[in-house]
Amino acid sequence: MQMINTDKAPKAIGPYSQAIKYENLIFISGQIAIDPKTQGLIEGDIKKQTERIMENIKAILEEAGLSLNHVIKTTIYLKNINDFPALNEVYGKYFTEHKPARATIEVSNLPKGALVEIEAIAGL
Repeated sequence: MQMINTDKAPKAIGPYSQAIKYENLIFISGQIAIDPKTQGLIEGDIKKQTERIMENIKAILEEAGLSLNHVIKTTIYLKNINDFPALNEVYGKYFTEHKPARATIEVSNLPKGALVEIEAIAGL
């Protein structure tokens, strides 16, 4: 087992790693729209927050020597399920030909008041 951390993604806001490599899998912790430069939640709507999250996931994967094409599954936690179409609009720009399995769940709240959180599993 190996921890994966990069300065190009936000530091963990609790006792966890950005990602863990276990055998041929990379488990990326749930990402909210934190700017890695300021460590603060970005302001903006669901589209802006989704874009920041996808860039953070991409940076973690790059640190592991992988790309978004290696993502097997994502789980998305939405504060408001009505944001689903706008989320898909941005998410779809990152997963064009390769489309991982996915679950999307509405939740009552997220850390720091985020609108969305995304976790991912990638394979080598």
